[in-house]
This record gives sequence, structure tokens and C-alpha cells, in this order.
Amino acid sequence: MFKVKSLTLRVLLFATLWYVIALVTMALVISALYRAGAERSFNDLLRAQLYNVVNSVSVGDGESLVGSPALGDLRFSQPGTGWYWLVEPLGSFNAAPLASTSLGLTNLPVPSFEESPFDQNYERFYGMTDSFGNRLRVAETEVILDESGRAARFRVSGNLKVVEDEISAFSHRLYAVLVAFGFGGLLVNAVTVVLGLKPLDRARRALERIRGAEAEKIEGEFPREIEPLANEINALIESNRRIVERARMQVGNLAHSLKTPIAVLLNEARAVHAPHDEVIKVQASAMQSQVSSYLNRARIAAQRDSILSRTEVEPVMERLVRVMRKLNPDKQFELHIEGAGLTLAMESQDFEETLGNLLENAARYSEQLVTVTARLAPAGEAGVDPGRKAWLEIIVEDDGPGLDPDQIGEALKRGRRLDESKPGTGLGLSIVKEITSEYQGKLGLSRGMSGGLLARLVLPAVSRDIA
Repeated sequence: MFKVKSLTLRVLLFATLWYVIALVTMALVISALYRAGAERSFNDLLRAQLYNVVNSVSVGDGESLVGSPALGDLRFSQPGTGWYWLVEPLGSFNAAPLASTSLGLTNLPVPSFEESPFDQNYERFYGMTDSFGNRLRVAETEVILDESGRAARFRVSGNLKVVEDEISAFSHRLYAVLVAFGFGGLLVNAVTVVLGLKPLDRARRALERIRGAEAEKIEGEFPREIEPLANEINALIESNRRIVERARMQVGNLAHSLKTPIAVLLNEARAVHAPHDEVIKVQASAMQSQVSSYLNRARIAAQRDSILSRTEVEPVMERLVRVMRKLNPDKQFELHIEGAGLTLAMESQDFEETLGNLLENAARYSEQLVTVTARLAPAGEAGVDPGRKAWLEIIVEDDGPGLDPDQIGEALKRGRRLDESKPGTGLGLSIVKEITSEYQGKLGLSRGMSGGLLARLVLPAVSRDIA
């Protein structure tokens, strides 16, 4: 079944359907009422002309019909017009009939009384077609003309084309007016619907601002029907904020409680001189790294559910690059930030840890140059979350030996080191991947133009075009 998802379009479709049904019904009803009125008026006109003829005809000398009805209509004197009057004697009255000039030598057939009976006024109306093809409406009555009981049949006919032309002209004007009224009504209705649903659109844009980390709650005045929804959403955001803060506190408490015992184990391992002291130190260090990693993941997962995180890209990147230059004076670091005011929808420390790991990895394996670039992701680029509009692209490239395609998958595994000659725990790239995934972003590794490793991050950005 076809479903319309847009509320505005749905209301407009129902309103349009109602307008069409209502206007068509109005047109049919008004046309039918006008036709009935026009036919009734036509019958009244024929009745008036009929009795005008009755009053103008009498029995003259020699038992003949005499009279010259003056109906005031030239159509009764023009042949073939369909406007006729005719007086015919009845019974033993053998006088010659009287007829209008328009009838000429033709005659009008008389239907049976069963087909068209007389009413209580001894009148009857019926239709017929004359020899000229005109559709006629005939008014008929029978009148006794004198005291001797001589009677005659009086008939007056009119051309129904007059009525049909009048009805047709009225219908055309009616349809034109109703169509104009319908288009005007639909336009007014569309404007009314759009303006009436405007608060819903403002609420949607307010939610987009919250999702884009540009606002902390829905703000503004809303109608009574929408205000409870806005209040409930604000209450939900506040509840979410409290949950995140509670999760942060619990993670911090856990980190603090584990940090001291692990540090004690490391110090004791350094003090012990036994065959397995190195094993203890390595395992304790690995334990410390693993605990830190999983605590970070828990903290990021809690923070990811929050919709208020934001980090300015430029100051963080400049600070990290400045630190790397001091730690690696023999290597060159180039920073390119394409666009002003680039902002990420993530925690600052998560971005620092992500970019810091990539910079450390690039500095460790580069020959001389490390290039860092930040810019908006190309059109059509997206992370895992399809609902977000803005994404930021971070590229870290070095001029080292790089990785082959089959080595890239191994490099992203936790604790996997492809070069044992270099210091490290093998957790850097896996941590970057985990943090990026928690923020619904993407991490890609490939060989750069200089032959070294090119790490490309796609991270959620704060949309600047949300109104």
C-alpha cells in the first residue's frame, strides 16, 4: 500500500481530494437544481402563452374558430422555429383548426392520455420532435368554448434548445467559478497547512542543532500542541546528560581504583631480580594498556550517547604537531587545515588520542616528512551513521616504507606489531580504530603518493548549515 511519509504532503493530498469531491458534488447539485428551475420556468412560460391563446380564440358566426392570439414573440410567425400554437376542434365540432404561421402545413401529433395524462388542472406537458428536428416541449389543455358545449384542444410548444442553451451557459460559468474557487481554496489551504506545520519544522531544525552540537536543548516558543513534546525532549536530554555524567564518574572511579594496584605491580616487578621479572613487567604493562583501552572505550561509549560534544580542530592539531616537532627535531611536520572553524562532534581528549597515535606512528616510521591535512569530507562521503550530514576528513601521511595491502589488516589487530625493531605496544592503530568506530566514523589505511602509509580518518563534524 502506498504511504505518504510527509505530514505536509499528506494533509495537502487529503485536502485536495476533499476539495475535488466537494466541488464536483456542488457542481452536479447546482446544475441539477438550475436545470429543474429552468424547466419549471419554461413550463410556466408555455402555460402563460397557452392561456393567452385560450383567451384569444372563440366560436364565431357559422360555427368557426376565430381569433388572432398576440403572443408578442416573432418566433411564432417564423417557420420551423419550434414555437407553435394550435387550436383544434373536438368531437362533433367540425370547424377548421387555427394555427400559428410558424407551424405552416405541418401538424403536431397527439400522444395518448395513457402516455401523458392530464393533471388536476386539466393540463399536461410532454415532449416531442417536429418535422424540422426541433425538440419541443408542449403545453396542452382542452376548453369548452360556448354554452352549446363545443370544445377545442389548445396546444402551445416551445423549442427546448432555448432551455438547453441557457443551462449550458450557466453550467460553463458555474464550472469556471468553481474551478477558480477551487484553485484559490487549495492555494489558501496549502499556505495554511505550511504555516500551521511551521512549528514542527522549527522543532525539527532545533533537534538538528542539538544533534550537530550547536545547542543543548530545544529553545523557542511553540504552540500548545507541540510545547509538551519539546518539554519532554528537553527532559530526555537532561536525563541523558545525568546518565553520561554518572557513567564518567563510575569510569573515573574504576580507573583510579585499578591504577594504583597496577602501578604497584610494575614497581615490584622492577625491584624483583628473578628469571621471570621481565615477564611480570611485560604482562603488567600489557594489563595496564588493556585496562586503559577498555576504560577509554567505556567512557567513549557513554560519551557517544551524548549529543553535546564538540571540539575545535585547529588548536588541537596545532598543539599536537608542535609537540611532535619538539619530540622529533630531525623530522619535518607539515600541517594543512582547509577551511576555517572546523569543528568535530566528539570529545577533545578522544580526538587528541586518535590523532596523537597516528602522529606517533607516522613519526616512528617516516624517513623525514609527515603531512597532516584536515578538511570537510567530499560530497557523498559518510561514516557509519547515515543520519549525519557533516563529516570531517583527517589525513596523516608519512614518507616511510608503508604497508602492503595484506599487512593493513594485520596492523589493525590489537597488540600486533609488524616491525619488532621499533618501540611500542602494537595498540596504537587498534585504539584509533576503536575510538573512530565508537563515534560512527571510519579509518582507512593505504599507500600514499610518497610511498609511505596514508591514514585517512572520517569523523563526525558539527554542521554549519543547520539553521
